[in-house]
Amino acid sequence: MSFLRTGRICTGWKDEKMSNTVIKMDTVQMQRLMDHYADSRVERRAPGVVFAAKTGGAAITAYKSGKVMFQGAAGEAEAAKWASSAGAELSAAAKKPAAKGDRLPDGLARMSVLGSDETGTGDFFGPVTVAACYVPADKVALAEELGVKDSKMLNDPLMRRIGPEIKAAFPNSVLVLPNEKYNTVQASGWSQGKIKALLHNQALRHVLRKLDGEKPDYILIDQFAERGIYYRHIAGEPEIIRENVLFSTKAENLHASVACASILARVAFLEEMDRLSGLAGTTLPKGAGKPVDEAAAKILLRKGDEFLASITKRHFANTGKAAALAAKRRTR
Repeated sequence: MSFLRTGRICTGWKDEKMSNTVIKMDTVQMQRLMDHYADSRVERRAPGVVFAAKTGGAAITAYKSGKVMFQGAAGEAEAAKWASSAGAELSAAAKKPAAKGDRLPDGLARMSVLGSDETGTGDFFGPVTVAACYVPADKVALAEELGVKDSKMLNDPLMRRIGPEIKAAFPNSVLVLPNEKYNTVQASGWSQGKIKALLHNQALRHVLRKLDGEKPDYILIDQFAERGIYYRHIAGEPEIIRENVLFSTKAENLHASVACASILARVAFLEEMDRLSGLAGTTLPKGAGKPVDEAAAKILLRKGDEFLASITKRHFANTGKAAALAAKRRTR
């Protein structure tokens, strides 16, 4: 089923169990982390806490001691990105396999792979975005030269800069699911898992058509659901991509194609957030923390509930929190 605006694409919370992971950082690494999550910062008044953020299914808390705790469904995955990039050590209790999913073939990182990833599913404001990108074996080095090897560690300005270069260099598809459509299908009973699965399958189809018969060695999907659940979500689709499909968490660290897709999805999300911020008349905060509640309450008072619904994911708890804040301000 196709439910996207033409030429636009937009994604969420990982379907994983809750986890707690702690890594140790020096002052330089800690500052880099705080800069990276600045837009998702939340207030947390607790002893020893110097910074806290909530984004994409993970709660991040940094302490004066240099320790950083990652909690939530995506906590372990988020921590692993920092541990591998900053050279930090995972705490003994949190040391686990680098990725979960299918057993991957040897040498996958240098093969021709079509990868897909998503973003936006943990943000109250803005769309869900999914991207797929094909990086052939002879262009893996080019992708790395463009700066996509550790894509999750890039900041938003850098991703905005290299996004167009990735689009020009590799066959890709970027899908943006507008908030109004997201709210409609979610209210009808679709889970985020189903929404993401449909978008991934659609983006992969688009790229395969652009390849005009050229076949990737493998298709690698950044795993948000088990294989069986993923295919049950898309069982009614007229064209389902199954051949040589692999699923793995942390896939952006396994092949440049998923890293490229991750950047393209993020840039599409940022561009849509820019557009929605223009409509709202204020810069919309990312994530789902307290700053989001405050911004949503102000928008609700100025522009009304219908407008707020058109730029948010209605089922998030932020909707009720914003309504409560707005009600208090009306009675003052």
